[in-house]
Amino acid sequence: MITRETTDFSNCDFNGGEIILADKPIGWSSFKVVYKIRNATGAKKVGHAGTLDPNASGLLIVCTGKKTKEITKFQDLEKTYTGTILLGKTSPSMDLETEITEERLLDGITEEQILEIRNEFTGTIRQIPPMFSAIKYKGKSLYHLARQGKTVYREAREITISKFSISRISLPEIYFEITCTKGTYIRVIAHDFGERLGCGGLLSSLRRTNIGSFSVDNAVFVDDFVEKVSVQI
Repeated sequence: MITRETTDFSNCDFNGGEIILADKPIGWSSFKVVYKIRNATGAKKVGHAGTLDPNASGLLIVCTGKKTKEITKFQDLEKTYTGTILLGKTSPSMDLETEITEERLLDGITEEQILEIRNEFTGTIRQIPPMFSAIKYKGKSLYHLARQGKTVYREAREITISKFSISRISLPEIYFEITCTKGTYIRVIAHDFGERLGCGGLLSSLRRTNIGSFSVDNAVFVDDFVEKVSVQI
């Protein structure tokens, strides 16, 4: 496994199969990380184990060669995120990717209410996937329809949130840490949390810190990895 501590890439067999812990920066798509690693290593097969939105940063497990067969195993692991919910504002994408379309006052919202409602989002719950997602509908990704202003029915999915802690409340922002099962949309949690408070909300920042026992603290910075690999192989 290639981590931030790896300095010698000369013996890596990227076509045979390697697992890379990558730290995706804000503004990059998950595909861009895969593209850069494929170009740098020359591996014919490269894939990642769980998409991160462009506005999110953090841990992305990238597999090459025969290790791509293990992607499903990593996808099934619990994931941990830290981030902020911005109360009083909503957007179609439920984050800052699209323009804010509504603003509401936060009058009367207390810390006690926030902590009480937080408890409603723990355990096994049902969540409706957002329109701004890669889920397919009649062969097309939902976000293509969303950008045309269209909405279609999405069936609620069962997810489990094993941890939802709030580290700081500095209205209009709430700072959180969430550990959840695959298929969880943190954007939806932010949106639904705001609706339960009656003021609306959106996801204003997000970072994936863990996938199972794998930590972003051990992940390589992609540009550093590309530079070192290009020199050594």
